[in-house]
Amino acid sequence: MSAVIPPDVEITDQARTPVEDPTLGITVTVENGATPPPHRLVTIGDSLTHGMRSGAVYQTELSAPAIVAYELGWLDQFRFPTYGGPGGLPLNIELFLRELQDRYGDKVDWWELPLALFTARQWMDGGEDYWERGPGSAVPTTTSIPHNLAMYGWDLRDALSQTAGRMLSRLRSPSDALINQRIENDSERAALRIYPTQPVSGRDRTVFDLAAELGKDGDRHGIETLVVFLGANNALGAVTDLKVVWSGDGYRDLDRKGEYTVWRPTHFVEELAEVALRVRGIRAQHVIWCTVPHVTIAPICRGTGGKIEPGSRYFPYYTRPWISDRDFDPGRDPHITADEARAVDSAIDQYNDAITDVVRDARNGGEDWYLLDLAGVLDRAASRRYMDDVTARPDWWRPYPMPAPLATLNPPYTSEFLTADGNGGRATGGLFSLDGVHPTATGAGILAQEIVQVMRRAGVQFRTPNGAPRSEPVGVDFTRLLRRDTLVTRPPQNINSALSVFGWADETLDLIRTAVPF
Repeated sequence: MSAVIPPDVEITDQARTPVEDPTLGITVTVENGATPPPHRLVTIGDSLTHGMRSGAVYQTELSAPAIVAYELGWLDQFRFPTYGGPGGLPLNIELFLRELQDRYGDKVDWWELPLALFTARQWMDGGEDYWERGPGSAVPTTTSIPHNLAMYGWDLRDALSQTAGRMLSRLRSPSDALINQRIENDSERAALRIYPTQPVSGRDRTVFDLAAELGKDGDRHGIETLVVFLGANNALGAVTDLKVVWSGDGYRDLDRKGEYTVWRPTHFVEELAEVALRVRGIRAQHVIWCTVPHVTIAPICRGTGGKIEPGSRYFPYYTRPWISDRDFDPGRDPHITADEARAVDSAIDQYNDAITDVVRDARNGGEDWYLLDLAGVLDRAASRRYMDDVTARPDWWRPYPMPAPLATLNPPYTSEFLTADGNGGRATGGLFSLDGVHPTATGAGILAQEIVQVMRRAGVQFRTPNGAPRSEPVGVDFTRLLRRDTLVTRPPQNINSALSVFGWADETLDLIRTAVPF
């Protein structure tokens, strides 16, 4: 049965028209001095800017903010958290599947499942030992403030209220579980690499407090560009949990809000007002606000069956990508309905209208704030929703122009779930990593490219690593990212077209439902 839609959710037939002008047509006097502020880039966000890929924060030098810092010629000064161990935190699906592939080949046959399960337990136990009892268990003793202040799983309230002190208070002595080998307190362990833990007296600071301290450096602005990308986790639970639970009275409570998977628009707007107030207290020359992508496009939930009617963007049901249309049973398999998906998307449109209003009010007040409509970017790249269905495209829709190194890939680089061709290459997908939510390295490059374009609109000077100004057009080096993007260039071959490995892993290990955070 579908969840009752709250009265403040305004259901719409078509997706919100994207905003293409980051200035909203409002002119603001911009003062770009010869010498930029000391902190050229600071980001406050969630997993999409933290650097999560395939279920783990790992190789965070390939996060979208780090890619922007590289293009600024400032990566050597850009501070960001790093995560070592066997694949980062908490569970690296790519490395996990490569381990299975090394032992059992491109396909795990049914008679190999018991041994594969044993191998998986051993592999997961290695990560658990590293983070709970090994080198990763030590609380960092850092004093410097990172420039990338993003944390996976965080929504607006987390960014407003979480502190290092609270993270430390929630750490507990781990148990070496025989069956459930998820890394305990993975979120707290990851967050303690974002917050400075020294001095002890500073452990009550939020990420907004930390950004404000960076903003105090310099004469007028300590930060040149501040990027705010929050809000996806106020709706993402609807597709990761395949359950729509609208926010209630406890939405502001850190200990209660986990009951909800989608925030009512009125609740989101109230939280957003607090975020905007905190951002206004940060001395940043330019501020870029990102809109919330429609979470129902992420391939972690796959529309099954044909569209509900000609011209619709919705399928009757949304379920896990490894459940085929033939095998799907709404009485047995987890899912949300077309009406629920439409309600979630409509709520996100209201979130994004509210974010747009925040930027508009700021620009009308003379502040150099910009809107980066990433919801529109992802809508324009949505394969099954729009690319494959001409009748579902709204009047404003046109395909997203992929950067040349990605546009020439064969097979095409799409938003579908990533699969392998059985011959060492990729069969489908490319934009999303193996958790079906977070981007690949090249997908993070697309986000970075959009940020770069808005920064150039703001007059930010990009330089080469040796300090020389870069010539126009300034773009992300996607050839460099392709060399690092192992999922796009050589994905694990045990992800076949039926995604049976993922279905097996989810059923036997709770891999997606419990081990992978979003």
